[in-house]
Order: sequence, then C-alpha cells, then structure tokens
Amino acid sequence: MILTTTPTIETRPIREYLGLVNTEVVMGANFLKDIGASIRDTFGGRSRGYERAFRKAKEEAMKELQAKASELNADAVVGIRFDYETIGAMMIVNLSGTAVRL
Repeated sequence: MILTTTPTIETRPIREYLGLVNTEVVMGANFLKDIGASIRDTFGGRSRGYERAFRKAKEEAMKELQAKASELNADAVVGIRFDYETIGAMMIVNLSGTAVRL
C-alpha cells in the first residue's frame, strides 16, 4: 500500500475516494526518560529516549492507518497529515489521510 503526504500519486490516477482514515497513538514516557531529558535540557543536547519513543509511536500509527485503509480495500492513503502533541508525560501522535483506490 502506498502511504504519502502528497494529495496525488504521480502516474497513478485516483479512481475512487473511499473516505477519511485516522488513528491516534498515545504513549507514556517513563521516569528514566524524564530524568534524562531534564539533564539534557540543563546541559544541552538531544533526548534520544524521547526521539525513539516518538519514532515508535509514529511507526505504530502508520501501521494502524494502513490497516484501517486495508479494511476499506484501499490501494493508498494520500494527503497524510501528522500531528504531535504532549500532555504531561504523554506523547500523542495523530495521523489522518484519505483512503483511495488507484
């Protein structure tokens, strides 16, 4: 299945729009990542633990989005939009796009 942020797929005309698909993944950060991030905030540098957690959440959301599009017998999801939020120690990844048949 093709997953893309673009509204079209070059050389592949869209035959049918099947509707919006979206998914949310909420992950909690653990205590050790919070301590590591606080130290890095104080002294500078990147928080690898949080980066890995966000990457994992994004990958899980992409898998769920693809599964929802597959349920609609879609060939692709176009116009995918990524939204990231944090609430306290919770990381939220929201993906939405349009399921289509090519």
